[in-house]
Amino acid sequence: MRLQRVIEGELNKLLIFELEEGLSVESVHYRGDTLCVSTQMGCAVRCGFCASGSKGLFRNLTAEEIVKQVTLSKELFPVKRVAIAGIGEPLANFENVLKAFWEFKKMSLKVSFYTVGSPIARLSHLLELPHGGVTISIHSMSEEKRKLLMPYAGSLHRLLGFLRRKLRTMSTNKRKKVSLAYLLLKGFNDSIEELYSLARTAKELNVSLTLLYYNRIGDFLAPSPEEYERAFLFLRSQGVRVTLSTRFRRESLGGCGTLTVGRFTQTREEESLP
Repeated sequence: MRLQRVIEGELNKLLIFELEEGLSVESVHYRGDTLCVSTQMGCAVRCGFCASGSKGLFRNLTAEEIVKQVTLSKELFPVKRVAIAGIGEPLANFENVLKAFWEFKKMSLKVSFYTVGSPIARLSHLLELPHGGVTISIHSMSEEKRKLLMPYAGSLHRLLGFLRRKLRTMSTNKRKKVSLAYLLLKGFNDSIEELYSLARTAKELNVSLTLLYYNRIGDFLAPSPEEYERAFLFLRSQGVRVTLSTRFRRESLGGCGTLTVGRFTQTREEESLP
């Protein structure tokens, strides 16, 4: 594995890593000290709003490949925090992710996770780690709609049932580090009824919400800035702790849902054209 290229955007730096088979995975350096790393080459969850799984899953990354994204990046940029939120579902490659996690802790790095929450047995283990935060992707309060968005993310009903039981057993400090992510999609999951159900669930679980803004990848539509703000204000009016997507997450280069497999190969093929 080698760092093949760094592409600088207005806010983010996209790092392209070439793997042995000639394909590539990507990391994002943002906020001046944080690296968002990938855990798989592709993703089997196949979310319809995310470029990372558009070609399916090629293979898991090894623990060494996950860690090397950080060690190679640290040669160029400061890294104090790691977000395991890039290409891939960390729970689907949990053995290697765990090994990488403990290596990051040895490096005194703060580590946070983004996950769809399945398999649930592994989510239970993840929540007990000394992490810096776990954000669980919900994206709809309807089982049917969530399955359309995230075909292989597991049952929403089972996930929420597990969280109701699990969070009651956790300390206040640990529970404060758990949040739900909700990607607002115009005309799909942005009705007042669904947002009210989301707010009620967050209050019941006593967790915060991250209301994500859509970096358009597929056929869904992004809300207008005004619609996005109205949804945020509504959730907050229901007594929910809610944060908005940061400007780093909304940048077209390296923002949420924009990372891909094989950009290096594509670039190399383009450069070889006459």
